[in-house]
Amino acid sequence: MTSQVSRTTEQADGTVVGEQRKPGGVKAVRRLDRVIIRFAGDSGDGMQLTGDRFTSETASFGNDLSTLPNFPAEIRAPAGTLPGVSSFQLHFADHDILTPGDAPNVLVAMNPAALKANIGDLPRGAEIIVNTDEFTKRAMQKVGYDTSPLEDGSLDGYSLHPVPLTTLTVEALKEFDLTRKEAERSKNMFALGLLSWMYHRPTEGTEAFLRRKFAKKPAIAEANLAAFRAGWNFGETTEDFAVSYEVAPATTAFPVGTYRNISGNLALAYGLVAASRLAGLPLFLGSYPITPASDILHELSRHKNFGVRTFQAEDEIAGVGAALGAAFGGALGVTTTSGPGIALKAETVGLAVSLELPLLVIDVQRGGPSTGLPTKTEQADLLQAMFGRNGEAPVPVIAPRTPADCFDAALEAARIALAYRTPVMLLSDGYLANGSEPWRIPELEELPDLRVQFASGPNHTLEDGTEVFWPYKRDPQTLARPWAVPGTPGLEHRIGGIEKQDGSGSISYDPANHDFMVRTRQAKIDGIDVPDLEVDDPEGARTLVLGWGSTYGPITAAVRRLRAAGEPIAQAHLRHLNPFPRNLGSVLRGYDKVVIPEMNLGQLATLIRAKYLVDAHSYNQVNGMPFKAEQLATALKEAIHD
Repeated sequence: MTSQVSRTTEQADGTVVGEQRKPGGVKAVRRLDRVIIRFAGDSGDGMQLTGDRFTSETASFGNDLSTLPNFPAEIRAPAGTLPGVSSFQLHFADHDILTPGDAPNVLVAMNPAALKANIGDLPRGAEIIVNTDEFTKRAMQKVGYDTSPLEDGSLDGYSLHPVPLTTLTVEALKEFDLTRKEAERSKNMFALGLLSWMYHRPTEGTEAFLRRKFAKKPAIAEANLAAFRAGWNFGETTEDFAVSYEVAPATTAFPVGTYRNISGNLALAYGLVAASRLAGLPLFLGSYPITPASDILHELSRHKNFGVRTFQAEDEIAGVGAALGAAFGGALGVTTTSGPGIALKAETVGLAVSLELPLLVIDVQRGGPSTGLPTKTEQADLLQAMFGRNGEAPVPVIAPRTPADCFDAALEAARIALAYRTPVMLLSDGYLANGSEPWRIPELEELPDLRVQFASGPNHTLEDGTEVFWPYKRDPQTLARPWAVPGTPGLEHRIGGIEKQDGSGSISYDPANHDFMVRTRQAKIDGIDVPDLEVDDPEGARTLVLGWGSTYGPITAAVRRLRAAGEPIAQAHLRHLNPFPRNLGSVLRGYDKVVIPEMNLGQLATLIRAKYLVDAHSYNQVNGMPFKAEQLATALKEAIHD
């Protein structure tokens, strides 16, 4: 018999596109255009690993995707408590998507804390899969449940699937020589198998991953594989899951090429390696571990074969000092940190401005101030990047807009640093660092030529005809000074933070010379060649939404919703924050209203209002989470009609 397909009306959230009803009692398959899944549990429940594996299989299947890992702020929060909940959200679709999604369609809750921490984000009708084994009286009381939410009717508005995940996992592993506690650790693999069945995800990659991960413990590998397969089989056989779902590959969303799933931190690491190879320079990273930037250090430490040297310093100051020393020695110097580290590195970054040496300073922004909320995202370091140094010490500032874009942003930061002999600040954030999306691996011919010419001999002739080397004699186009590698005969010159004489580099206390050098360093930054700002305005709108950094996804998703509803709105997104694109002023003056959404209290809006005298309206959020598309769409619609 042939199967019958009955078309369904697309729901308001744009998910259901059809349903295939199979004869003979075989489970139906519902076709969707997109799904948002959130895995949630204790830090020790393996939710990040589960989400990462589901993401990897989804990427290999060919869906477009976006992820949002959410870690506890504490290193080891008490088990079963609300502060200890770890979650991983994945949005995948058969078309181009931009955000990890506003509200999950499916929540996998491994305990009462996970349910209570996340239930408020779920729309009515969402599916909830709960591990009933963890809903003991003590566990529920710990998070404030007086009665069981599985029995008191509070979840009647949802599609609830109570599953004894722990019991089923232990039963599936009874043939293995494991203690009950060891067997229980595999319950996340059972959940992954169940969800893989529900959404027709490939399994080969996960099975190969588990064999690699536990290659030295084959018994543990086989136990995890057994739990994974048991979860798949449970979905296939249980009557509680009458429908499975298909989300077709996004065959039309991407240009032709080879793709892989990539996080922002991984993309930054790859971009830095690529930049060093394109420049023909060794890469040196001087860094002190700090969440959420540490993964860049971890990744770069694996690439010694590409001439990468990583130095884990004793503190932030030593890290940037070593990186600047490497730049003085002719390497591509890099330091990575987050907001608190930028404050500590400020004096050395100012020294790099005075020395006029290339240095990449990567700030993966997090919730602040101080050291609080290390796992949460924020965009609150823009003004610190612009002005957070003593004296007049301008530096270029750029910001990637998506996880994959971090690769290109790293190349652009290296281009500016090397061409203009200046430290460059790159502002990523926790949302980009930990989030992931498909990335098309670029062809070699698509990458820029970053090769540099070191000074090789005298560049100035004195009045008596003597040829000498002047370390501050500038390129007439870029105003960059020559880069002289120490030890090159005849190129000996002074180094240090004290003001230098223009050209000769001799120590100078002359007020007029200091004024000239300060203005020259500012002119060098102002003269950096950056592309004009591109504006997306197909309908001649009167309201412009201007963003920077990781707000790109939510803003673009909101703009799409508004345009689909017939609301005209223009969009522009800044990568270069210092200097601004040269056409930014004319762009801003072309609109009646300018709205700037930021995950801070209006830092870009402050800069825009001060520089261009434009009445930019700030829309802010500082709750440690990225904007939701619907939230922005509502705010922008109000701005249009205000």
